[in-house]
Amino acid sequence: MPSTAEAPIGSGLEVPTHMTAMRVHEFGGPETIVAERIVVPRPAAGEILVRVHACGAGPWDAWIRSGKSVLPQPLPLTLGSDVSGRVVAVGDQAAGFEIDDPVYGVTNKRFTDGYAEYAICLGAMMAAKPASLSDLDAASVPVIAVTAWQMLFDHARLSRGQSVLVQGAAGNVGRFAVQLAAHEGVHVAAVARDADGDTVRALGAQTVIGRDLATDERFDAVMDLVGGAGQSDLFRLVRPGGSLISAVSEPDQNIAREADVRAAFMLVDVTTNILNELTTRLDEGRLSVFVGTVLPLSDAVQAHRMLDGAVQHPPGKIVLSVRG
Repeated sequence: MPSTAEAPIGSGLEVPTHMTAMRVHEFGGPETIVAERIVVPRPAAGEILVRVHACGAGPWDAWIRSGKSVLPQPLPLTLGSDVSGRVVAVGDQAAGFEIDDPVYGVTNKRFTDGYAEYAICLGAMMAAKPASLSDLDAASVPVIAVTAWQMLFDHARLSRGQSVLVQGAAGNVGRFAVQLAAHEGVHVAAVARDADGDTVRALGAQTVIGRDLATDERFDAVMDLVGGAGQSDLFRLVRPGGSLISAVSEPDQNIAREADVRAAFMLVDVTTNILNELTTRLDEGRLSVFVGTVLPLSDAVQAHRMLDGAVQHPPGKIVLSVRG
């Protein structure tokens, strides 16, 4: 068994030499995830080392685990990207972070290394944790909330007085999209099941449309959080000159040209600046989080069975508790 004795990490703060991480050595199903003892890494320039208190589990983790990531993922690797915890070491050029700062955000551009007791994180993808949130709640936020922000404001470029249709409004990204748009004065129409109608209205949707898309209304932008064959039906709901933005699949550019619609597939780009915007709104009570399941880090396999649909779980984000 590797030593777990306390040892200095170069910042004056002592941490264990080894840690537990949930890793994969081959792509495949949830059963490929194994707990391992590995060396605690050291931060390089622009990086911070975080003592992870909680880590979110999302569909992208399952894509990486199964070998379906759009990014190169050298094996073996530690899964996970959404983290909340405290800074234990700061690398050169990681300005704005001090030892023991509570932080949250995303580990790195490959969305790996988070399911662990300690994680190296790019400073440019981390921010001060919202004071109003627990670590479990904070770890549920970064990827899904930044995705919603960038779809609405960076890609669709929506502003007060315009309108948006959110397809998949009751889902994890959709809930943030509805709240963010409504608080910025954008008219929000939500596509949701009847059972979710009251929920999305409470989040700020002024109109609720069934999943059959039975409406004659047209919108300045449509946010597609569902994808699949039904994506092409969304084009008729966008005003000429408007936008269809998808976070799940590449829209058909031939249909887009015929409809005079700007269509794009986006990959989230988590930044400190956007996280800070979210932190302000969370601490002011203008955004609410939605954690559905909390499991210990050792139950990462079960979390991935839930992500794959093999095990039922409540709606909301799945979060792994790393430190109580």
